[in-house]
Amino acid sequence: MEDLMGQFTFLSNQALQDKTFDPSNIEDLMKLFEIEAYKSWASMELECYKEEESAQNSMDEAEEELNSAMESAMEEFRRFEEEMEKEAMAEYYSLLNTGEAAKNMGKSMEKSAYNASKKYIEGALNSATNSMRSAWKGVSSQKVHPA
Repeated sequence: MEDLMGQFTFLSNQALQDKTFDPSNIEDLMKLFEIEAYKSWASMELECYKEEESAQNSMDEAEEELNSAMESAMEEFRRFEEEMEKEAMAEYYSLLNTGEAAKNMGKSMEKSAYNASKKYIEGALNSATNSMRSAWKGVSSQKVHPA
């Protein structure tokens, strides 16, 4: 383009100084300018297309990385969720077993308390019966205990 500008300057000076200057020389130069402009335009268009393609490729790569990261995060979340579910179920069953053991212990303690109170009542009844027998024996033998 600089060569064409130099040539245009040369032809312009020649046209000003030479009365027999042929204007078709400038027309030929103008056609060369037009061709150069089209080449420049095509080159820029090709460069823009390449940049667009490069940007699209970068976007596709970024999208793939994002999808990969999202899939990894979701997989990690699923594993975490499964682990938490297992822990929750283990704790649930542990509490269920503890409750069942407490229930059984309560029943056992209830039976023990029942048997202890039954024996206490039997002992008290036997003691009262023996006291009554002893008192009847004393009344029937007419013995008086010294005071």
